[in-house]
Amino acid sequence: MQLIWEGFVEALRLLLGGDEALYEIALRSLWVSGLALAIAVVLGIPLGGLIALTSFWGRRLTVTVVNTGMAAPPVVVGLLVALFLTRSGPLGEFRLLYSNWAMVIAQVIIALPIMTGLSLAALQQLDVGLRQQIAALGANRLQAFFCQLREIRVALLAAVMAAFGAVISEVGAVMMVGGNIKGQTQVLTGAIVQETRMGRFANAIALAIILVSLAFTANLVLTAIQQQGRRV
Repeated sequence: MQLIWEGFVEALRLLLGGDEALYEIALRSLWVSGLALAIAVVLGIPLGGLIALTSFWGRRLTVTVVNTGMAAPPVVVGLLVALFLTRSGPLGEFRLLYSNWAMVIAQVIIALPIMTGLSLAALQQLDVGLRQQIAALGANRLQAFFCQLREIRVALLAAVMAAFGAVISEVGAVMMVGGNIKGQTQVLTGAIVQETRMGRFANAIALAIILVSLAFTANLVLTAIQQQGRRV
């Protein structure tokens, strides 16, 4: 308990003391995870809609692949991204390995199946009669798609929260492709691992508290939006 208390005290000291290194790491974490989440949302929702609302050969296999992606081990994602970005890899000429962009790519690959799979599942649960009613009102495909998204907005926000939780807490993949370089690619999860390995448990606990606080704040905002207008 003494160690945990020291962690809380250290977290307050770092936050209130305006520790530049801490804020840099926290902002980098938010930038990497926020950008990855935004890309996953922009790509995942339309992709989930395309799979859910169209019939094509291999659809069942595609859904299986998406669902498998939702459970893909992050270290495997990190390995694949590293292989593609290494100098001898297909994308080696861009020299993205051990950069913030490499971490964004890895987190997009982690978050994209979550957004796609949960969007797909939510759209499949909609009543067929609703789709027929929307079509009867003369809506084109794009208008019908947005109408259906409005109906599943609560589930979509839940998907966003799940995807954000997956990327903000990720450590294996980001360390493999980012390198956990202090002042350049180190994020909160990597910093926690490093502080723990060095035996600086108070600092590690402080960073963990800050990470959980960021995740809680983001989910608090998303939950408020999700539950807006709903009575408990």
